[in-house]
Amino acid sequence: MSGLVVWVIMEAASFCEFRFYEELNDFLPRDQRKRTFRHGFDGTPSVKDRIESLGVPHTEVDLVLVDGEPVGFDHLLHGGERVAVYPAFERFDLTGVSPLRPRPLRVPRFVADVHLGRLASLLRLLGFDCRYENDGADEALVAVSVAETRILLTRDVGLLRRSAVTHGAFVHATDPRLQLREILDRFDLRKRIAPFTRCARCNGVLVPVDRAAVTVPDSVAERHTRFTRCDGCGQVYWPGTHVARLRRRLAEIGIGM
Repeated sequence: MSGLVVWVIMEAASFCEFRFYEELNDFLPRDQRKRTFRHGFDGTPSVKDRIESLGVPHTEVDLVLVDGEPVGFDHLLHGGERVAVYPAFERFDLTGVSPLRPRPLRVPRFVADVHLGRLASLLRLLGFDCRYENDGADEALVAVSVAETRILLTRDVGLLRRSAVTHGAFVHATDPRLQLREILDRFDLRKRIAPFTRCARCNGVLVPVDRAAVTVPDSVAERHTRFTRCDGCGQVYWPGTHVARLRRRLAEIGIGM
């Protein structure tokens, strides 16, 4: 009996050349950072699929060029292309240049995950709208981000990879003050700083109130004439010694207020 010969033909993997820029390199292995490298794959995956397979959340990407032309996340790769990936440019309007984010946020608002409570408080103290719950589940954070068009702030890469998230930012720093500086710089917010206009506790808006309308210790009433009250939780504020202390601590890292 003659033997049966079986031929198995395997499709060879395709390759593209990838290059990631600026802070996107932080998500890559060291041997892939700040250099062009080959990346193999099977079939015809989307650009988004390959970018996230390499460890970079789609929310961190604002422009992808394939062979020099801007493409969307759904662009399919066939092999042989050169792919350049650039980080989010919230401070610039890339409408008409990048198809990835057609409606950049003109008035940034935030929602912070459970690990960024101090950052949320600092953002509020500088006047920025930042929602935060110390027991917020991932699903709830994503829902708030999408429903209210808020930028999701997190140090959880997996959270930013969720397809529903359209605006998000990975926070690289671990110190809250450095986190604040990072967010101010990334979203070009320094000109928008309006200190002590939001409640650090609940994110409500602070409104001026007369001395007669608030109950404060006599020692406070003797030294202060300007008071504000949160329209959400009712907390009363006045310009105490904590204001100078906060200004000094922020000035140490280059943030004026």
